[in-house]
Amino acid sequence: MVVKTEEKAAPRGYGRFRDTMRRNALLNTAWRIGVFTVGVTIALGGLVMMITPGPGMLGIILGLAILATEFAWARRALTHAKAAAERAKERALDPKRRRRNAVLGVTGGLIVGAAVVGYLAAYDFVLPWQIEDVSFWNEARR
Repeated sequence: MVVKTEEKAAPRGYGRFRDTMRRNALLNTAWRIGVFTVGVTIALGGLVMMITPGPGMLGIILGLAILATEFAWARRALTHAKAAAERAKERALDPKRRRRNAVLGVTGGLIVGAAVVGYLAAYDFVLPWQIEDVSFWNEARR
């Protein structure tokens, strides 16, 4: 009986580069510190974007994906983050929530549009940097 064994192909490109780095302790440590720095910076940027405008969840997942290339704890966290993103996607695609979000978006757009029209009507459709008499501003602040 002949048992076939799978021969592992020699790593090419990045794999060979990374194997070379792993053989030298100093280079390996420097590489891991660099990956850690870049990954944490992007993940923290994602956390900031959760509060400010921006793709926060994407930043967190991208940061964890970078960290997961070197650290096992990041692989586990990435698995949990992917599951959370999948749950969020399912909730966002729920027809009731989509309808509610559409209504809120349209209502918000109408309110912003009304505010812009109100501003333009109050200032005779003059752009702010073209207003010559600003005395109305000084009187309102007294």
